[in-house]
Amino acid sequence: MHNLALALHDKGYRITGSDDVIYEPSKSRLAAAGLLPTKFGWFPEKITPKLDGIIVGMHARPDNPELQKAKELGIKIYSYPEFLYEHAKNKKRIVIAGSHGKTTTTAALLHVLKHTGIETDFMVGSLLEGFDRMVKLSDAPLMILEGDEYPTSPLDPRPKFLHYKPHIALITGIALDHINKFENWEKYTRQFEYFIQSVEPRGALIWFRNDPRLQQIVNNYPNLNTIPYSTPPYEIRNGKFYLHDSINKTKIPLQIFGRHNMQNLEGARLLANALGVPNEQFYNAIQSFGGASLRLQKIHDNGNTVIIRDFAHAASKVRASVNAVRELYPDKKLIAVQELHTYSSLNKKYLPEYKDTMKTADTAVIFYDPEALRIKKREPIEPEFIRKAYNHPDMHVFTTPETFHRFLYDLPKNNTVLLLMSSGNLGGLDIEHLKNR
Repeated sequence: MHNLALALHDKGYRITGSDDVIYEPSKSRLAAAGLLPTKFGWFPEKITPKLDGIIVGMHARPDNPELQKAKELGIKIYSYPEFLYEHAKNKKRIVIAGSHGKTTTTAALLHVLKHTGIETDFMVGSLLEGFDRMVKLSDAPLMILEGDEYPTSPLDPRPKFLHYKPHIALITGIALDHINKFENWEKYTRQFEYFIQSVEPRGALIWFRNDPRLQQIVNNYPNLNTIPYSTPPYEIRNGKFYLHDSINKTKIPLQIFGRHNMQNLEGARLLANALGVPNEQFYNAIQSFGGASLRLQKIHDNGNTVIIRDFAHAASKVRASVNAVRELYPDKKLIAVQELHTYSSLNKKYLPEYKDTMKTADTAVIFYDPEALRIKKREPIEPEFIRKAYNHPDMHVFTTPETFHRFLYDLPKNNTVLLLMSSGNLGGLDIEHLKNR
């Protein structure tokens, strides 16, 4: 939401906003643009007929007093994705969806388009190197959208990606996520069927063919223009990943790593091809792609100890990240750390999905704050339940930041890679202090 506010501010609109709390880095970025509210909270008296429109975020409550005032006054109310579609309705729209990998795939495509000089608007779920915004709105003829299956707004339970109506869609794969909104596989996968149905007539769907659930869905649409892809050939040499360009018989050195990321790059390549970028230009540009923020991001490497920060939280993402790090560092001790932070990961019904996700790690560490369970109105979870769910022989479970941080600080780190996975802040872990221990 704050990136959309900044993008509209850049276009010359007068933007105001409200929230009950604003976290970093949103707070500092809004303040730098003069958009930070002077007071936090809800002020319905500020909602007047002079406003052209209201854009409501997903986490506003249906009974929000400002939202109620806007409805009473008949002011146009947009959800976040509705507003993006309104901006892009006369553009060529490319939407990247899937349970995992969509941010990296979107980021890779944007990196290549920037490298090749193709102007595009975009919305992506992470701040990218070389871009100062996660949202760009301009007169460009294209718009690249990261397609999220999470509900649109408190007024609209439909997934966000159903609003975008892509001309070209890509689905990276399907793995059960957001169990607080989609309680079973059937309901969850149905959203992706709806997404496929939303592709514009004569549009195209690029999809990962090695996902059995996705393959089953796509087979239901024999008349759709589909382009399947698989894991491209690659190799690891001297601690570096190389993609194989089978046409020109060359090996492309990469900054990112992991089998799953190789799949993401293959999807991005096909999207780039569809937008007129030939393989040679794609491979030339992708060599300087450093990945999306907090997606297998190497934050420390002194030759002996490696620390990697990652956003993984759902079971499929945790498994992919742990396996990627193991593949790159087969001879180092791998310590995999996960913070249970999301609605799904703090749900006892979902926890068995994590079975064997950290199997290739030497040591598994789980941290969760019982206060987070209270805030999210979840039933208590016992550490022993977590140990049984993950099924790892060397597992440590912590429920207080102090003991969790002390354990990490005191770990022997000789010939070790430490993988830190969380969509939160790991209980306020001091990363710089960890690096220097």
